[in-house]
This record gives sequence, structure tokens and C-alpha cells, in this order.
Amino acid sequence: MNKADTLYLDIVRDILDNGYYDNNRTGVPTYKLPHKIMQFDLEKEFPILTSKFVGFKTAVKEMLWIYRDQSNSVLKLQQENVRIWDEWMQDDGTIGTSYGWVVKKYDQIDNLIEALKNNPQDRRMIMNLWQIEHLEGGSLYPCAFLTMWDVTDGRLNCMLVQRSGDIPLGVPFNMTQYAVLARLIAQVTGHKPGLFTHVINNAHIYENQIEGMKEQLERGEAPKAPKLWINEKIDNFYDFTIDDIKLIDYNHLGRIKMEVSV
Repeated sequence: MNKADTLYLDIVRDILDNGYYDNNRTGVPTYKLPHKIMQFDLEKEFPILTSKFVGFKTAVKEMLWIYRDQSNSVLKLQQENVRIWDEWMQDDGTIGTSYGWVVKKYDQIDNLIEALKNNPQDRRMIMNLWQIEHLEGGSLYPCAFLTMWDVTDGRLNCMLVQRSGDIPLGVPFNMTQYAVLARLIAQVTGHKPGLFTHVINNAHIYENQIEGMKEQLERGEAPKAPKLWINEKIDNFYDFTIDDIKLIDYNHLGRIKMEVSV
């Protein structure tokens, strides 16, 4: 079994066995545990689940929408056949002052890339989507909201902090798309891929997702991790397209349908 499934399914078992049961803003109760952590060496293995299908292209398209396009337009995502933000679309077709809007507002990608190229031992290399003055203007407070970056011995390390993690649906997307982001940033700044550490403050499984999680746990051994291919010719972050980022030999045990709580 690949490391992504090993660490992820350990968290699933822990929540189902030991999780705290209570309600939340969605009205659908969860079992939850605090402070769950997964860590991967991106030089050794790309973290994507194979115990079930994860929509890699959809996850990467959303990441590019946030950090390359720095967009809040749900209509733009829909043109890419990505519908995951439809439930939160405002009347103007956007998600308001959240995610990509905040990245652009504070020029966060350009500042990060400049620091990584010119001052890689800077200890202030952070992208923070949790900007208090703009939270209420967004459709949803950002979940995966903070990345902290470090260069050690020529390797670029990225820590993702997620305030709220829907373990069945959101977390598999987030772990994959931010691992891709770390690989892209490493390439355009001339660093080797390093550690990707994923910290989830509130890791939860909704009550209506439990059967799907049990099915995933009961499946046979998950296939080995695929390889991530990135077009080596790209040296400008804004030039990456979905065609420059692919999985090689992504074998999995199939889809599991589960509910999303809004």
C-alpha cells in the first residue's frame, strides 16, 4: 500500500473508533478529531489515494484557478468543467473575497517565488488566505488556508495548514493539489522537491459518509502510487496548464460516492 493510503486510512480508523460526535454549522453531525498530520517526501512518492479514485485533473484545475489565475470566478471554473464551487456561487458568479481573490490582492505567489529565488533562507515565506478583513465577503471561509515554505539543503519543503478537513471528500483533493503546487513552485525556483506536511486542525467525517468510509477500509490492498509528470520546459509558474501536469500509471480501486455537506 502506498504511503498516502497508509497515513490517510489510519486517520479514518482513528476518527471512526475515537472521534468526538457533535453537530456543526452544516446541520449534519460529524465524528471529528483534532490535529491530524500526514507527511510525505515528494522526491520519493507522490501522495494521491489509490484505495479509491481521486479526481486528479479536477483537483489540479482548482489549484491553478486559485494560484495561477488568482480568480474567484465560478463561471471560469465551469468553463473547465469543474463544478465543485457551484453550491457557493454568489449572484455575480464568484465566491467573493476568498481564495484566489486574496492571493491576487496581496500578490502572494509573486512574493513567494521572489523570496525562494533570491532569499531562500527567509523564514517568512508564507501564503495566508485567512485575511480577517475579507472573510465576510467570501462565500466560504478558506479551509486549506495557510502554506509555509522552507528551503533546506536545496530542497523545497511545504507545510499546509487546514483549519477544517472533510476527510472523505476534501482532504484527498487537498493533499494532492498542494503536493502538485509544491512541485511546481520547486521547479520554477530551481529547488528539488522536499517534504510536504499536511496539518488538519479539525479532521472530520460526516455522519452520512460513514458507510463509504467503511467500504474504503474494507477494500483490498491499494495499488502503488503513480508518478507525477511535469513539463520540464516550463520555468514560469503562470505558464503551467493542465496539460503540463499528468499522472503516470494511476491505478486505483474505483470510485466511492459520498455526500458533501454545504
